[in-house]
Amino acid sequence: MSSLDDTHFGGEVKRFFDLPIFNRVRCSDPITSYEAADAAKDLASKHFSTIVDCLKAHGSLGKDGIARHSGLEANQVARRLNELQKMNLIRLTGRTVKSSAGRNEREWRAV
Repeated sequence: MSSLDDTHFGGEVKRFFDLPIFNRVRCSDPITSYEAADAAKDLASKHFSTIVDCLKAHGSLGKDGIARHSGLEANQVARRLNELQKMNLIRLTGRTVKSSAGRNEREWRAV
């Protein structure tokens, strides 16, 4: 049975403390930014698993396609893609797809 600290990535479970820490605040930022960054850690973890699971279920997609299939907002997806790439959980396909606005955007796939 998994605990609340477990994050699921397409069947693979990683504990929250196993995930890398990404800098979400600068030293010169006000205390409110530190509070927001602390709150964002839990959201980021949920977004990571949602995005990876979406790509595994639906195949390669662009940012807007991931948002459409996952229920996340496009800006939530965009904020996590490079982090997921650094974690080696997703990769660029080298292709582009049309965004919901009709512009080209990069296509991503689960590793």
